[in-house]
Amino acid sequence: KVNVHGVDINPKVVETINKGQIHIVEPELDTAVASAVKEGYLIAGITPVEGNIYLIVVPTPFKDKNEPDISFVESATRAVLPLLKTDDLYIIESTSPVGTTEKMADLIFKERPELKDKIYIAYCPERVLPGNVLYELVYNDRSIGGINKESTNKAVEFYQTFVKGEL
Repeated sequence: KVNVHGVDINPKVVETINKGQIHIVEPELDTAVASAVKEGYLIAGITPVEGNIYLIVVPTPFKDKNEPDISFVESATRAVLPLLKTDDLYIIESTSPVGTTEKMADLIFKERPELKDKIYIAYCPERVLPGNVLYELVYNDRSIGGINKESTNKAVEFYQTFVKGEL
């Protein structure tokens, strides 16, 4: 088991999670969250805290003319930017257009040039359907791509700790 600090900009969501409850309808998730909070493995906050692995899981809605809006991905990246350090793993799970991972890597290295070639950056799109999320998180196959071979390997190593599907 690992400690997770979840972040949401909605204080009501944070408060709900920290009570061991959920704000969405998803079978069995309520039990899992209640247990994780009670045992001290899950806490939520409105701002990120320092960790070793940062998962970016935010909405990517469409703008006009069906153009994807990656502003939430950028905002979440900017929020963790001051916390990143050598050997950290940064993964985008939000469904994003081709090139988003590279754009965020460029942003990270522009703002934090000392991290160039010192952190791992990858993309692993979330592929779950409501109603069966807990099962699918474990058993679905995952497509993982890093900005280099080392990043891909580091991300695969992370997902191997809980995914039984093919990586």
